[in-house]
Amino acid sequence: KIISLIILWPLVYWTIGASVAVMSVDLGSEWMKMAIVKPGVPMEIVLNKESRRKTPVAVCLKENERLFGDGALGSVKNPKVVYRYLQNLVGKRVVNPQVVEYQKHFPEHQLERDEKRDTVNFKYSEEINYSPEELLGMVLNYSRGLAQDFAEQPIKDVVITVPAFFNQAERRAVLQAAQVAGLKVLQLINDNTAVALNYGVFRRKDINATAQNVMFYDMGSGSTTATIVTYQTVKTKESGTQPQLQIRGVGFDRTLGGFEMELRLRDHLAKLFNEQKKSKKDVRENLRAMAKLLKEAQRLKTVLSANAEHGAQIEGLMDDIDFKAKVTRAEFEALCADLFDRVPAPVKDALSSSEMSMDDIEQVILVGGATRVPKVQEVLLKAVQKEELGKNINADEAAAMGAVYQAAALSKAFKVKPFLVRDAAVFPIQVEFSRETEEEDGMKTTKHNKRILFQRMAPYPQRKVITFNRYTDDFTFNINYGDLSFLIDRELGIFGSSNLTTVRLSGVGSSFKKHSDAESKGIKAHFNMDESGVLILDRVRQMCSNLHFRNVFKYVHQDEEEVPPEAGKDQDEQEEKPGEKQEPEEKKEAEPQAEEQTDKADGAEGKSEVFMKQEQNEGEKSDKDEKEIKGEKAEEGKEENKDKPQKKSKISEDVRVELVVNDVLDPSIDDIDSSTKKLQDLTNRDLQKHEREKSLNSLEAFIFETQDKLYQEEYQVVVSEQEKEEISGKLSEASNWMDEEGYTASTKELKEKFSELKKLCKAMFFRVEERRKWPERLAELDRMLNQSSFFLTGVKLIPESDQIFTDVEMKTLEKVINETTVWKNETVAEQDKRSPTEKPVLLSKEIEAKISLLEREVNYLLNKAKFAKPKPKPKPKDTNSSSTENSKTSNSTADSEKVIPPTEDPAGEPPTANEQEPMTETVSQDAKKTGICDIQALYAHRT
Repeated sequence: KIISLIILWPLVYWTIGASVAVMSVDLGSEWMKMAIVKPGVPMEIVLNKESRRKTPVAVCLKENERLFGDGALGSVKNPKVVYRYLQNLVGKRVVNPQVVEYQKHFPEHQLERDEKRDTVNFKYSEEINYSPEELLGMVLNYSRGLAQDFAEQPIKDVVITVPAFFNQAERRAVLQAAQVAGLKVLQLINDNTAVALNYGVFRRKDINATAQNVMFYDMGSGSTTATIVTYQTVKTKESGTQPQLQIRGVGFDRTLGGFEMELRLRDHLAKLFNEQKKSKKDVRENLRAMAKLLKEAQRLKTVLSANAEHGAQIEGLMDDIDFKAKVTRAEFEALCADLFDRVPAPVKDALSSSEMSMDDIEQVILVGGATRVPKVQEVLLKAVQKEELGKNINADEAAAMGAVYQAAALSKAFKVKPFLVRDAAVFPIQVEFSRETEEEDGMKTTKHNKRILFQRMAPYPQRKVITFNRYTDDFTFNINYGDLSFLIDRELGIFGSSNLTTVRLSGVGSSFKKHSDAESKGIKAHFNMDESGVLILDRVRQMCSNLHFRNVFKYVHQDEEEVPPEAGKDQDEQEEKPGEKQEPEEKKEAEPQAEEQTDKADGAEGKSEVFMKQEQNEGEKSDKDEKEIKGEKAEEGKEENKDKPQKKSKISEDVRVELVVNDVLDPSIDDIDSSTKKLQDLTNRDLQKHEREKSLNSLEAFIFETQDKLYQEEYQVVVSEQEKEEISGKLSEASNWMDEEGYTASTKELKEKFSELKKLCKAMFFRVEERRKWPERLAELDRMLNQSSFFLTGVKLIPESDQIFTDVEMKTLEKVINETTVWKNETVAEQDKRSPTEKPVLLSKEIEAKISLLEREVNYLLNKAKFAKPKPKPKPKDTNSSSTENSKTSNSTADSEKVIPPTEDPAGEPPTANEQEPMTETVSQDAKKTGICDIQALYAHRT
């Protein structure tokens, strides 16, 4: 926490009552971890209701309630309504191999095809079904509830982690789930990037200008990822030299993880149970028994990581038959031998994508729960050829902590030390389009063109612009994934469609006709890959340059035939950006008849990565246009000095865009609203159920506690026999009502019954509470009276010539003291005459009011004495009438020095604190406790 406080320091400028806390959710396939940042709490892991630091990603939908986390997993009696491993289904079509595997692993669930989107839904009943995004939204909403309870304030802003291998459809699906949950997603951050950020934040002092390459090997429950990260300091214009992490290479295996090991161990336990022949039935056909075996397999896998053998034990596995079996680590490793053979593959893929070797890697750090399996570490250590594997990071919480640091950095309510993050797109994206061309023999052919928009491992966020120069009418182009040959067949099948979006542009032809007298600068498509790794087509515009020349027709004729606009632009760009590194496909097709160009800007440090392009505002002149016009003006000036441009302007007009999604359709606005309403209804039902349970418990506790209090001594003193019988009778009546109708009564009936009983017992509780407060309050009043009287006596002893208080002020204090003393004596005497069962006349709130009045009067006089200036003493008469003017001045100075003698140290040093405040030594002990000092000592100090 001390380190976190140094790194993460919240700014104190939030508005009162506003929510400034942010959270992160490390959303894994089996577990999720939440972390929060709020003022005074820098980066803290959220504890759930069971005080655990991680929560299962599971939801149980019963008829009248929902259960989450450990509560949902406890419902093994009915596994049909327990939904887990939702991450494997979001953003996938019904024919996806991973969906098919899910149905095989969880046959208790009935999966249906969504006719609109061709995705999968869970059939809950004949009328109701739930999509994986809706269930995931429930889990995210539950995580927010836990974070809000932990932070004690509302939270809406969140950063969510996703696997680095999530494609566009899967990322959009997670965003849809968060939208249904009512969360504002600041960013979807790759979990490997979040781990790398957490590692770098706490080691920023070790990062310097020399590049340090670290590999993070993350094997979780559902997948495995190997990531190569480069740490070094870089110079920035905004904040100077700052540390930076850059994702250089990523390798992954979507289906290699601890869950697959648990499934094999579950099947092995089922085989052992069948071999015992305690039942004629096959345990594999019993869904409830298989759910119990999976739970035991998860526990067994954890224990075998530290022990060579362990016994599995389940009571009442099936037909009230208990199951016991011994499993050794060797047997477990034999079951998962082919899985362990796949451990090195992500390492090789990461090295290949980063163009590095293991000699370039300084350290390999383990992340994820499944890396605790000894065999995984053994195989990995052999593959990376290092002396040891790094374990100096929290394998479970690193991603959540890194994500919450990023959330604080993105939030406007906090200021953190900058740590630059350059994430990388794992899959390349390209633009494809076709155009008819006419050959020399007059035949028309269709030419298919590809342009790489984002290369593999290209950094993001960044913007790109592609210019189409040869289209004068409406046309269509496609946004697809690039070369995916680096994926194996299993990964390609799970990946899904390689076609992303078809873009149909309309209004191009009419725009050209509208600006027929202008020179076309092409159709510019503006793309943006945002912080979440989601590709967005921002806009498409037609660009024209309206140039007016005296001999304009001659100029246009020369431009069309001699210097084609596309080739000219390409040459100009190369001259302006000599350090630019062209895309490989652009190099191949850099002929004069190029159909489009990708506008790129070089990196700040001469790197080959492509950064965000600075877009030109409408009406602004680009350097390229100026160079082109200037070059043409100079050339035409040699031929004819009169042909000079008189005016030039830039025209920009939006083009209508129609997007056709080709991978997984996004739900419509109506579908999103319907899902949101469905989840809100379930949430309201849960809240109503919780409110009813709270009212029921409160009423039940009040009845039992009050019945017990009637027999306690302090209550028996203040209750008459008649009142006691009445209260006891009503409590017994309410208790009988609870047994007969209370547990089925509505929340309103429970609250009314509770209010009735509280009103009946209110007077009794009031009398008991007052008698408890009297001793302390009266002692405090006596102490205040004594100290006020002592203070008043000291004030009266001040000589009249030095008195700083007026008679009215002293008489006011004296009056308050006398009136309070009289009130206290009379009220206490009156209370002593009354019966304890009667309403008291001596009230604690009135005693507190008297104490406050005395404190106010005394504090007023003390403050006046503290800042009052002492009165100057009269000057003594001069007996020597013949004294000179200088002697009078000397005497006058001496007199003034006698009035206020200076306190100087002989050595010329300033006085100490004790010498400056001598009054502290004369304050009485009682005065020190209450803040009241001896007025004479105060006066002596001031004079």
